[in-house]
Formats: sequence, structure tokens, C-alpha cells
Amino acid sequence: MSEELLTVAAVQMSCGGTREENIEKATHFVREAADKGARLVLLPELFEGPYWCKDQDPAYFDWARPVLDNPTLIHFMELAQELGVVLPISFFEEAGKAYFNSLLMIDGDGSPQGLYRKSHIPDGPGYQEKFYFTPGDTGFQVWETDVGAVGVGICWDQWFPEAARVMALKGAELLLYPTAIGSEPPPAPPHDSAGHWRRVMQGHAGANLMPVIAANRMGREVGQSAEITFYGTSFIADETGEILADAGRDVETIITATLDLEAIRRRRLGWGVFRDRRPELYKAILGYDGDEE
Repeated sequence: MSEELLTVAAVQMSCGGTREENIEKATHFVREAADKGARLVLLPELFEGPYWCKDQDPAYFDWARPVLDNPTLIHFMELAQELGVVLPISFFEEAGKAYFNSLLMIDGDGSPQGLYRKSHIPDGPGYQEKFYFTPGDTGFQVWETDVGAVGVGICWDQWFPEAARVMALKGAELLLYPTAIGSEPPPAPPHDSAGHWRRVMQGHAGANLMPVIAANRMGREVGQSAEITFYGTSFIADETGEILADAGRDVETIITATLDLEAIRRRRLGWGVFRDRRPELYKAILGYDGDEE
């Protein structure tokens, strides 16, 4: 075992009320996680407010902010510097005439390391994100932070093994997924995807031999045309996909786990899944229909 171990945390919280109330709550949880020894703290997707994508309403575009001079991002940069923690912060980005579901990676000294814009945008009952968000144009990102190389996907990105593998190939040591997922409103048939949601990401961990951290919101949110009960169940998995820490469905909480990234790196090298890859055989994945031409 290496001498230095890394403690990571995921925050599970409800996100009702005002922007100020949610930021205050998130700040409290980050401070509590830091008190528990966490050096990286993951908050849920779009935690500044209720999940407004239940409805199509142009008024919600007023919630977007640019990266520069964004009060929320400035606040968490200052908090990261104060506490010495790495903070990946999800937010609604205004960029000229485009709007993105974005994340700013903030390092432990408070400096911004870079921007990721959500690549896969869902569109269905209760999750009408294509009305608001342009598909991301950053590609999948991996940042060298104070705690190691970190890759982040946002919510729907987590269902795509290609995204996790690309981040792994780019050198990620940790995969993070801030999330807002829950019940499927009508006319979708009643379905509880919580177990499926977890197992997909556990597969990313096992296939790439690297830990996965997923932070979901929880609680019932009622919109104009639909309501969703976000099912929580946030978790931290080790490099084999085994759950190290998990949260319940209906509780606001912080979960933590301690990782030995050097031991995990040695295990990843020894397992051979990257050594034995055959990229020349994977051409079909580059198209939509499986045609290799």
C-alpha cells in the first residue's frame, strides 16, 4: 500500500428552494466532507436549483450564467482554496447564443482546471434537456488535479461505456458522475432504474479498473407538466465495481471512501485490459449502424 491514501466524498442532497439556499446547503456539505478528511467532493448535477428540465419553459434560460464572473463558480473556487479540496462544479452555462449543461473542475488551490460540456443530452418525459442544452463540444476531459487525474461525465453520459473508456485512455484515475435521475413520469411506463443505473457505472469501474463516484440528488420535485422523485442511491465503487459506500434513497447525506490510487494503478497494469485491447477491430463503434466502412 502507498503511504498516502485519498479520501473522496459524494454529496446527496435535495435541491429545492432558491439558488442561495442550495448553494448554502452545498457549502455546508462540502465543509463537512472536508472535516471528514475528503480531498475531493462531488456534488449532484445542477444542484443550484430544482431540476427544471421537467418542463419546456423559455423562462428558465434566465438561470444560465457564463463561466466568467459566475458568482456560484467564484464562491466554490474560494471554498476550494480555503479547504484545499478539489471541487467539480456542475452549472447551467450561457455561452453566446448557446446553452450547455457544464462542469468546471476546480483544483485544491481554487484554480479552474478546465470546462466540460455534457456530451449526451437526453430527451423524454420529465427529462426534456434537448430543449435547453446544446450537445457539448469539449470532448471528454481528464484533468491533472491535486488528487490525481480525474475524468467527469454528467448524468446521461454515465450510461455510455465509450465515454468511460475514452476518459480511461486519456489517463483518468478516477471517474466522476454528478447526476439528477429518478422516477420516469407518464407516459413512460412505471420503472425504477436505480439498480440498473448503479450496475452500469459499476461496469465502467470494473472494465477500466478505476474507482467511480456518483452523486445524485434526492426528493420529490413537481413541475408544470411532470413530477419526479429523485432516487438518491449515490455510491462510491472501487476499481472492481464493488460498492465501498452508498446512500439511501430518501436521505441527504455525505458518503466517503478511502482509496490507494497507487495500488489501484499497479492492479490496473497487471490486469492487462489496456495492454490487450485491439483498437483495429473496433471500427464499427465509430458509426451509428455498425458498418465498418
